[in-house]
Order: sequence, then C-alpha cells, then structure tokens
Amino acid sequence: MSKSYVDLQINGYMGVDFSDPALTEDQFLTTADHILKSGTSLFLPTIVTSSKEVYLRNLGIMYHAAESHGLLKNIPGTHLEGPFISPKPGAVGAHRPEFVREPDCAFFDEILERSNNYVTILTVAPEVPGMDELIAHAVSKGVVVSCGHQLAGAEDLERAAKAGAKLLTHLGNGCPNLIDRHNNMIWAGMACDDLTAMIIADGHHLPKELVRCIIRCKGVDRVIVTSDAAPIAGFPPGRYNCWNNDAILEPNGRFHNPVKGCLVGSSVCVRQCAEFLARIGYSEEDIDKMTITNPLKAIGRSAL
Repeated sequence: MSKSYVDLQINGYMGVDFSDPALTEDQFLTTADHILKSGTSLFLPTIVTSSKEVYLRNLGIMYHAAESHGLLKNIPGTHLEGPFISPKPGAVGAHRPEFVREPDCAFFDEILERSNNYVTILTVAPEVPGMDELIAHAVSKGVVVSCGHQLAGAEDLERAAKAGAKLLTHLGNGCPNLIDRHNNMIWAGMACDDLTAMIIADGHHLPKELVRCIIRCKGVDRVIVTSDAAPIAGFPPGRYNCWNNDAILEPNGRFHNPVKGCLVGSSVCVRQCAEFLARIGYSEEDIDKMTITNPLKAIGRSAL
C-alpha cells in the first residue's frame, strides 16, 4: 500500500507558481491534482514574499478552488512564507526583498478576512522589532507561526516561542552562507526545545550529516520534513526563471541561483524526501512520523 504523505510547504509544481500574480483557478486545480497523484495527500500551498495584491488575489483563488471542488480536506489552508521575514542578504534567500514588510497586524488581518481565514502557517523572522506582537496576534487568530528566513539568535527564538511560535521553517536554510561558528540561527534553532524543526530532506538543501544532527538534537517526534517544492518541480534539468531568479536545475535535482549562491526551492515531492531518509538509514516508522504524523499534529490534525 502506498504512503499518503503530508507537505506543509509547496511553492508550486509542474510549472505553476502559487505566488504568480496571474495564477488561475484552473491552474491551481491542475497542479493540486499533480501533487495529490505524487503521493502527497495533504499539502499547504505556499506563497513566498509577494506584493499585497498577490496575497489578496491568490489566497482567494485557492480557497474558492479548494472549497468548490471538495478539496479542503486535502488542502486545508496555506503557508505564508513571508512577507514578515528578514530583508537582509542571505536571510532573504531567493525571496524578493522589495516585498518584505515590517510586522503589521492590520495587514495580516486583511489577508485573513479576504481569504476566509485560509492561512494555516505564517513564517516570520523573530529578531525583527515588533515581531513578538504579530506572532501573538497571529496565534490568537488560530494561525501556526514558524520562524524562518531569519538572523535570529537564541534569545530571539525564546521570545518567539513565548509569544506562541511553534515551528522553524526549513532549519539550516534561508540563512547566510557565512555565519558565526557558535552564535547563529542553526545552533539556536536546534537548541530551542519549544520549536519543532521543519527540514528539507531532498539531499541538496542539507548535507546528510546535518540532517542527522538536527534529528538527533530535536528527536524524531519534533522534526517535520517538507519538500519546499519550487514551481519547476517535476520538470527536466535546464535554466528557469523563478521568483526573479535566473536559476539552474541540475541533472541531480539541485535547483539554485549561481549568482546569489542560494537554492531556489527544491525539485522534489515529499515521497522523494522519504526515499532520501531511507537511503541514509532511517526506519520506516521514523520516516512516517516526520512525513505524516508530525506535520498533521503541527496543524491540529490527528489523521488524514
């Protein structure tokens, strides 16, 4: 019997970008069908840091498509990876810094109201002044807050957890290539017991040694595997423009911007992440926890 995986971060698939200002309902439904057929039975379409117009437009399109076609069980909400992240090089990653926003509860409320509360996870950079208030506000609205695309230290993450944050977005990624060897967001994230770590286990975003270290540090029950699939996932190797990045998809599946020196999302689905974890020695039971049980628990679901 094939597995039914859960993915809390999919940016797009088979050429469709959930952050595209021209996204249509038909495109969304076609892409959802591809994702569900890939073995992912529940997923959160993710909007990267974008203009206000994209948030207000695309969230409404996705909610209406899922609601009208009986897909809310499979697509219960979205993941907003931004716009309240760090605009600084490295931390901003492949996101467009011109769309990064300071913490703004009123703007967040407008997004929720216009989308019928179709937001499940919000990724923020907790070191940004005023972010604690936004975290607490989002949590009060029933949204799960995750920390990522950040330059956060241990005290920043502790404050975020105290304000109600529960997760870390792709720990080990969305940060500068050069960091302090002791005081950095990766060590701080691994050490913060109150935050569950989401990781991209595609074999490119993190070396297998770091995957093992994060899982040993957090424990299997506090790790969630996401694909962070880019819109080119499912496509052959080549050159693609994604989120204003001229990026290369290598034959081995690595998708990156050679100028920025950063990855631009992944080219895989969670099933392939599970296969990678199996290759580096994890048991079926542990993989099921990280790809099914733990992500369901994080969004308040007990079963598919």
